[in-house]
Amino acid sequence: MRFFLMPAWYHVSMRILEGSDLAQAHKYFESVAKIAMKALCKRDKCGAVIVSNGMIIGEGYNAPPNDNIVDAKCTCEYPEHLKKPKSDRTCCMHAEWRAILDSLKKGNDLKGSVLYFGRIDDQGNLLPSGEPYCTVCSRLALDTGIAEFVLEHSDNIVAYETKEYNEMSYEFHKQ
Repeated sequence: MRFFLMPAWYHVSMRILEGSDLAQAHKYFESVAKIAMKALCKRDKCGAVIVSNGMIIGEGYNAPPNDNIVDAKCTCEYPEHLKKPKSDRTCCMHAEWRAILDSLKKGNDLKGSVLYFGRIDDQGNLLPSGEPYCTVCSRLALDTGIAEFVLEHSDNIVAYETKEYNEMSYEFHKQ
């Protein structure tokens, strides 16, 4: 797990989920795992759900655009000196992007919603999702009004305010 040194001006507001919030998160992560089974990426199987007022309003998995496996470039390798961010080294639409698009296509307002993101192994078991790093996902979430990102780490489940998630994603790339 990576730890970040945040600027003194930055107020950390992430929450480690407990009690009923934790139980509810486990329920949504079950849905994330099921959705991630649809992923067509050859590197990672990821899923995301967006929740508003206790209901899943959008879902997504990572795959090439339009699920066209012919366009898959998952195995493309980039030289180390190329400072291409991890989130841009893929041909796939991110699960978060698809969940946002799915929700918007259904006419939902994302303001105040919560995005749950996870990745699975080949048997469908949830894996630790890692620290916030995708600035594209965080900017899209900010722009659409998503209030929080929820990630499952190896030792807990954490809810990040989207602005905090965005800041942490940029800090990740400075290290």
